[in-house]
Amino acid sequence: EVQLVESGGGLVQPGGSLRLSCVASGFSFSRYFMTWVRQAPGKGLEWVSTIDSGGATTSYQHSVKGRFTVSRDNAKNTLYLQLNSLKTEDTAMYYCVQGPNRLGPKGQGTQVTVSS
Repeated sequence: EVQLVESGGGLVQPGGSLRLSCVASGFSFSRYFMTWVRQAPGKGLEWVSTIDSGGATTSYQHSVKGRFTVSRDNAKNTLYLQLNSLKTEDTAMYYCVQGPNRLGPKGQGTQVTVSS
């Protein structure tokens, strides 16, 4: 059974930083692309970033490019998302997803709130 457990969210002021983590179990983590998605209140699920199985290739939604960095540690079965220069519009529940897009199994999410 695929299990994904996100953590690291919280309340931060605009311009601040957070590091999200996602610990994976129940599948061969190192063989899968992994994705971060987010859902703001009242809105649909939005793709944020994807990383390939080896961690060499990444892609980002244009609104987060240059501010967010996705990475992974296959030895620890863990996916990361470094969030810098946070904006109020980044407020959302963040989920990690197994696979190259938002369609795969995802965790329970971690809340990021950006507010002064």
